[in-house]
Amino acid sequence: MKPRLLVSCPWLCVMVLALAAVRLPAAEPAELLLWPYGAPGSEGKTSREVVEVSANGERRVSNVHYPSVTPYVPIREKNRGMAVLVIPGGGHRILAIDHEGHAVAQWLSDHGIAAFVLKYRLARETNSTYKVETDSLADAQRAIRLIRSQAHEWYLDPARVGVMGFSAGGELAALASMRFENTTNTTDQIEKQSARPDFQALIYPGHLKSVAPFKASPPAFLACAANDRPDISEGLADAYLRFKQTGVPVELHIYSTGGHGFGFRAKNPKPVGDWIVVFEQWLSALPKKP
Repeated sequence: MKPRLLVSCPWLCVMVLALAAVRLPAAEPAELLLWPYGAPGSEGKTSREVVEVSANGERRVSNVHYPSVTPYVPIREKNRGMAVLVIPGGGHRILAIDHEGHAVAQWLSDHGIAAFVLKYRLARETNSTYKVETDSLADAQRAIRLIRSQAHEWYLDPARVGVMGFSAGGELAALASMRFENTTNTTDQIEKQSARPDFQALIYPGHLKSVAPFKASPPAFLACAANDRPDISEGLADAYLRFKQTGVPVELHIYSTGGHGFGFRAKNPKPVGDWIVVFEQWLSALPKKP
């Protein structure tokens, strides 16, 4: 008996080739808990996170009691040694985790920059016992220290770890860039790391009046839209002047349109849609520490 061909129909050949050409979406990386045995200030809080999906398919996260980071680390051949802690916004009530988090981190990773999406505790959701300047800030500081503590495993330069925050996350990124005292008298190897960011990117940040630049402030990249709220679109220009007058390297981009919350989406119109490209160029031009 002659052997039968497994592929004998033209339509089946076409189907096989079509399936081979399909690029399946990559699985989202696993989260790393900032405190595997529970975050200070979250004792006794065991309820699960709430994840809602908006009409356009983007997720919103709330009820966070186990803060974490999700790492997006480039393959070694493309890894440029830089890391960005990405802090989503949401008014400290929810986390806009996709267009201000995972989508940003994936783009950065695709361009050789390691990114870590921060899931932090929310101070202004209903019945929250958390505070921005204690619990949320502690989450950001711990995340920076965690990245530095494992920098060698991810092929990162611990002197090139910065923060990027959107809206309320921008407020948190600014706070982390102002308050970075080192922890002393601890046996926790993560806490021994510095929490000072090496650069900061504040994207339409909230509560700009609380931004207090001083000479030790990290270099700053600022971006927003002119048709955002006046406290942001005008306040960011004022923040730029304060950085400049203090002697902190700073770059400001105010786009004519974009409103509030443009984040990073493939459908964003240009020029505001290219802000992340401009950020990457700015970051690449920062001088390395000796």
